[in-house]
Amino acid sequence: MSAYDSVQTGGLNLKGVSDHSIKKKKKKKSKDKDKEKQLLELSLENEGKGQTSPTTSTPRMYVAKKTKAELAFEKVKEKRQAEQILEKASTSHKEQIMKLNKHLDTLTEHFDIPKVSWTK
Repeated sequence: MSAYDSVQTGGLNLKGVSDHSIKKKKKKKSKDKDKEKQLLELSLENEGKGQTSPTTSTPRMYVAKKTKAELAFEKVKEKRQAEQILEKASTSHKEQIMKLNKHLDTLTEHFDIPKVSWTK
């Protein structure tokens, strides 16, 4: 007899709880998949033309939801990004490295890597 003969395998049983596990409900398959696809295609075509969809009687039109201030902000933001891209593209890699080294030279010794050994 080994020490593993008395070990219970499987899950533990709780008193007062039935052995039935919770089962997920199965989804019903739609028999009219072709009809759904056709309705979807029709609605997509009608949205592009501004016509009414088959399910609703109101026309679907795009309405701008942004205020004047938001639109102006986005214009300025795009302009700044374009300027930054042009500025980065105008300097070469060598110039960028020289600029970084100059910046690192101006920093204090606080940012230097400390010595590990004090004997040398």
